[in-house]
Amino acid sequence: MLMSFCTAQNGANVRFYSVMSYGAVANGRDDNSKQFLRAWQDACEWNGKSVMFIPTGTYKLNPVEFRGPCKGSTAVRIIGDLQASANLSVETWITFQYVDWLLVEGTGTVDGQGASAWRKDDCWHNHRFCRPLPTSIGFKFVKNANISNLRMINSKSLHLKVFRSQKVLIGGVKITAPENSPNTDGICISDSQDVKVHDCNIACGDDCISMLTGNENVEIFNVVCGPGHGISVGSLGQGLGDGRRNVVTGLHIRNCTCIGTQNGLRIKTWAPSVPILVSDFVYEDIHMENSGNPIIIDQHYCPSRDCSKEAQSSVQIKNVTFKNVWGKSSTPAAITIQCSSKVPCLEFKLQDINLTYNGRGTAKSECINVQGQSYGHEQPPGCLKPILAH
Repeated sequence: MLMSFCTAQNGANVRFYSVMSYGAVANGRDDNSKQFLRAWQDACEWNGKSVMFIPTGTYKLNPVEFRGPCKGSTAVRIIGDLQASANLSVETWITFQYVDWLLVEGTGTVDGQGASAWRKDDCWHNHRFCRPLPTSIGFKFVKNANISNLRMINSKSLHLKVFRSQKVLIGGVKITAPENSPNTDGICISDSQDVKVHDCNIACGDDCISMLTGNENVEIFNVVCGPGHGISVGSLGQGLGDGRRNVVTGLHIRNCTCIGTQNGLRIKTWAPSVPILVSDFVYEDIHMENSGNPIIIDQHYCPSRDCSKEAQSSVQIKNVTFKNVWGKSSTPAAITIQCSSKVPCLEFKLQDINLTYNGRGTAKSECINVQGQSYGHEQPPGCLKPILAH
């Protein structure tokens, strides 16, 4: 359905609404928020196929909210470059909200201008009470959305967030921020269903892709990650957070590469925590190039001083498969599965793992409070019970 919408945008009977027709100035200095919002309003009101068009040029933009519902299918085509203002008082710089049948595409650059704000980020030291810096683009309560071929750089915080949305396709997106930029996750998915992320390149200062509570049926493939903190689920269990459903289920990650990342494939939960079910995950055909902790389950995540390292997580993790994960680890800890003694991990599988340590010594595996099986090639030697041949 998304593909038919995209094709239709190139056909007849499409109305174009160029921001230049509403007085936008592409000089990189003047604020264009009002002009963009007026163009969006008219495009959204058209009872058919519409395109809000942003031509070549550099457009300074204060925080804007493109709100639906719209009367027809709406596209935003970004050919020019968007630059964020210095405003730190909002959660999100550019928001799409309550829109069905939405296409956001283009060859332009979405520049969060984060370098001027990163020094003001204190969330690592003041985790519970800090105020996060603005996300660059947020999709909230959208359905049937396609985000295609954007280039995003230097967000103040998260680059792209999907929240309480359904049937979202993210493809061909390139995200770039310095390795030391704080909390600049590439793509964050929260409390959403039927999301696909494919053929993206993400280099940032935090998780390349992060998934929070309430997600169901998320597919990630052909993604290159690095630098960054890897592909992460969590942290989970501190509270229900953004989501209202205490589950994360149906994750499939395949044909991805982590290059020089702090972690590879990670699930992290707080201890103590609220009960959450994490189930039905498949990681397959994943290449690690000098990544630390290629496979890591951490159910004792405690980055701040207001939690207890002696407490146990109530997050149940079950039915998780790692298949054909191979390459070089930058640490000896190639496989670390540290689960909760309160609710041990269940139904884990390690199949055809070939991870070597890119240093002196050998790669190691460790499994604590986990039930499962390993089979096929095992490097390092598996810490799960192998399936015996009959």
